[in-house]
Amino acid sequence: MTKEKHQVKATTRTVVGRKVKKIRKDGLLPATVYGKAFDSLSIQFNLAEVEKLFSDIGESTLVEVVLDEKEKLPVLFRNPQYHPIIGDLIHIDCYKVNLKEKISTMVPLEFVGESQSVKDGNTLVTVTDEIEIEALPADLPENIEVDLSVLDNLEATITVADLKIDTSVLTVLTDAEQLIAKTEEPRAEEEVAPVEEAAPVDVPAMNQKTEEEKAAAEKAKAEDKE
Repeated sequence: MTKEKHQVKATTRTVVGRKVKKIRKDGLLPATVYGKAFDSLSIQFNLAEVEKLFSDIGESTLVEVVLDEKEKLPVLFRNPQYHPIIGDLIHIDCYKVNLKEKISTMVPLEFVGESQSVKDGNTLVTVTDEIEIEALPADLPENIEVDLSVLDNLEATITVADLKIDTSVLTVLTDAEQLIAKTEEPRAEEEVAPVEEAAPVDVPAMNQKTEEEKAAAEKAKAEDKE
């Protein structure tokens, strides 16, 4: 199956600082492009386009940014920032990659299939929903499937070693013995006191930033601080 190519248009951004609030009102999303041996750029996207794309692919899939309708930049989305009250995406980083150099990143797991153990009344327990891999940017998968049908009894488990991964293009960095999923006997229901709902906060980025990425992210925050 041919891997889908993701592309999004962007334009160079000259507005920085507090003035970025205006472009957000115009339906634009401020962003910063940075990378190894690459001078950072301030750019802007159509907010609706990037919100949908980022919702679909997250931070582990290669995206081609077409800048000013002439320059094409291969990037990975990084460090999404959200409005603390209304939850809208207000800024995103674009990490420019070298297509010939392998990179490491966290890839989400997609749970598929039905567990016989769950059908028998037991409870599915997922321990992790992502693993770390290393690959060329173009080979990064959007997700890795986890087949729950192997959980046919309470003794059955799924670890990283059980995943079906093409090791000719992907190197798994997460420990092979890392538990991913299992089933447990249902617990007796306990009355739980209601918890006061907390106010929305910024969604944290994946814990995978290099020092270079951290510096660029801090720079972006300083430039585009509301």
